[in-house]
Parts: sequence; structure tokens; C-alpha cells
Amino acid sequence: MDPYVIQMSSKGNLPSILDVHVNVGGKSSVPGKMKGRNTRWSVRPSDMANKTFNPIRAIVDNMEVKPNPNKTMISLSIGDPTVFGNLPTDPEVTQAMKDALDSGKYNGYAPSIGFLSSREEIASYYHCPEAPLEAKDVILTSGCSQAIEMCLAVLANPGQNILVPRPGFSLYRTLAESMGIEVKLYNLLPEKSWEIDLKQLESLIDEKTACLIVNNPSNPCGSVFSKRHLQKILAVAARQCVPILADEIYGDMVFSDCKYEPLATLSTDVPILSCGGLAKRWLVPGWRLGWILIHDRRDIFGNEIRDGLAKLSQRILGPCTIVQGALKSILRRTPEEFYHNTLSFLKSSADLCFGALAAIPGLRPVRPSGAMYLMVGIEMEHFPEFENDVEFTERLVAEQSVHCLPATCFEYPNFIRVVITVPEVMMLEACSRIQEFCEQHYHCAEGSQEECDK
Repeated sequence: MDPYVIQMSSKGNLPSILDVHVNVGGKSSVPGKMKGRNTRWSVRPSDMANKTFNPIRAIVDNMEVKPNPNKTMISLSIGDPTVFGNLPTDPEVTQAMKDALDSGKYNGYAPSIGFLSSREEIASYYHCPEAPLEAKDVILTSGCSQAIEMCLAVLANPGQNILVPRPGFSLYRTLAESMGIEVKLYNLLPEKSWEIDLKQLESLIDEKTACLIVNNPSNPCGSVFSKRHLQKILAVAARQCVPILADEIYGDMVFSDCKYEPLATLSTDVPILSCGGLAKRWLVPGWRLGWILIHDRRDIFGNEIRDGLAKLSQRILGPCTIVQGALKSILRRTPEEFYHNTLSFLKSSADLCFGALAAIPGLRPVRPSGAMYLMVGIEMEHFPEFENDVEFTERLVAEQSVHCLPATCFEYPNFIRVVITVPEVMMLEACSRIQEFCEQHYHCAEGSQEECDK
């Protein structure tokens, strides 16, 4: 018999399943017990699944506390600007989606990195002389979260480490550790409006450091770095030859007394992958369109990183084509008034919240300059019945039906994060309840009676 023959056994009529064997070297490979394989069922989750851990979900889901039934629940914990209905996207944005859908042109697959025309629109929108962009420098993704995941995957191998802000967005750790990448935390300083402790940051860098994540404007801090501070960050990266992943999803969402500086406009030396998307500035987080902007003027990334990102994009074959089809109109037709009104509301809400909480004994809010958040320090020595920020927030829910995220979720205990997108009436009510809660539980620290008597 020939060494490679396909045998098909058939008894009269064709069977429902063809019995196909391959004869190799005259020996039939009949299916049977595989050598060395345990034939008992044993299906377990992968190491990647077991390593995937979201600190926010772990903490919030384990809160076994019910809100006060006599008070309507006010959630200051959800970073979704659409939740309360007071911040709708602009009608032009909605119309762009309707037009794209009605056109019938965007029902099929696009290239995994995105339509060329859509990437050209992003490149044109963000191009500037200090940081030029072409379509080849743009990768479209399924939201900014996937952009961050792809950047980590292309820059770091298992066993390497990345530098992540503390406090910082919890997804960085969730993604990195699922890939076997170590997370090293560098400190942000609340007394300096959450600037980076640059000396401590640089001390973390070693031969296994794959990239530095810079989140500006910040979630959870609402801080915006000055041009001078960004230049100092870039100097560290240049000195240590560490590429930067710039999470700039809140780019341009800064208050009128502040200026946002895209990181790539300040350096020609440091290669930067900038991640952004429609979610926050256009108030459509559910539409899941993000992007990666590749800034590499010294060709340090070269073709390898670009090709790597293109390969990684093929894992899910790109983001929603209908949103891509709407992108041109969204970027060109959204009126400036829409952006202005959104930021005016956020600043007004931030000022209201900061002012109200700053007047409460035992709380130390840090004034934000952008994004949608405000961090509040808890002077735990004045609240001795609570062990930590998690217990503080649990009791706040149970007694006042106000839910803030404990900053332990962001690796920063004894702070809470407040979302400032809620309607003004709700914000006023929430701050009033927080004040009542703190007044009920505040105690003078030992040796500070004189201060309490004032």
C-alpha cells in the first residue's frame, strides 16, 4: 500500500460521519486513546483568565451593603457621562451615525486597522507641525481600552515590567498582569496637584522596563500636567530610553484656566503611542471607537512595532464599521459650542463639589483641572470607627445612599473618587448627605481638641 493513503470506510449508504483514517507507512492511524493523555474530562480556565483581575470589580462586587431605603441612591462612582441623561452627545454626532447606517456602505468588514479614509480623518484631525501624522500612523481600535491593550501587547513580553501611575486607572494592571507583565507603580503627589514624583519614577526603571504609561488628563485624579512637567517626564524617558504609552482619552477635556498639551508635541526624541477615542469628548463610550497614534520621528519603533500593531489588530478584525463610516462627519461637523458647553458644565460641577467638600471637616479634596473626576482625601484619624476608605464608602452607601469609589481601587487608600458628571441638583444633594455623614462620624484626633473647639 502507498505510504500515504486516505481510507474511507462505507457500509452501503454513506454514513452521517465519514470514517477517515490516514495510512502512514502502512500503519493505519485509527483514533483511539492518545499516548500519555488522561481521557477523563478536565476543563479548567487558562492561566490568562486566572490572572485577569479587575480591582474595581473585586472591591465593589464584594460590598455586601444595602443603601438606605429612605433615600434615593446617588451614584458618584460610574465613569460613564451618559448615565444620567444630562450630557447627551451633539445631534450632529447622532445624525452622522444615522447617515452611515442608512447609506448601506458600512455593513461589511473593514481592514483590521480601519478604513483608510477613516484613518486619514483621524490623522488630519490630530496633525500639527510639532507632531505630524499620516494615515499610516493611525490604528483604529474597539475603544481606547483595546488601544491600550494592543500597545501593551506590542511593547512588552511576559517577565518584563511597565511603569503605571498611583493612583491610576485600574485597567492598566488588569491587562498587564493577564499577559504576565509586571506592574511597577510610580507615585503621583496630591500636594502638587498630582504631579509625578520623578525621582521615584526613575528609580523604578531597570533593564526589563518595556514602557512608561502617562495618563493626562488623569483618571481618577482629574489633574492636567503643565507643559514644564511633561517636558521633565519626557527627559526621564529619553535619558532611560523608555518608550511612552500616552493614555490621552481625556485629551482636550480641560477647564478654561488650564491648557492641554499632547505629549507627542513636546518631543522629537521619545517614541510615543498615544491612545484616544470618541468615548469621553464626544460622550459616546458605548460606540467603542478608539485609536492609536504612532509618533516615531526618529524611527525607533521602525516597521516592527507598526507591523506588530497591525498583526494584533487582526485578532478581532477591527472596530465597528458603522462608527468608522460616521467618523468624518463627527470630526468635521461637531460644533465647537458642544465641546464648550460640556467643559463649562464639568468645571461648574467640579467647582461646586470641591467647594462643598472642602468645607467638611475630615475631608481634603484636590481641585481638578479636567476630565470628569475629583479625588478626596479622608483624614482617617478623625473617623476611627472606619478601618479604611472601603469601609468608609460602604457606610456612606448604607446610611446616606451615596456611592463613591474607594481609591483603594486605584492603589491609593484613604481617598475616594467622585464623578462630576451628575446633574447639579444631584451633586448638591450628594454633597449635603456626605456632610451629614461626616458630621455624624467625625471625632477629634487625640491631642487636637483645641482645633476641634474652633
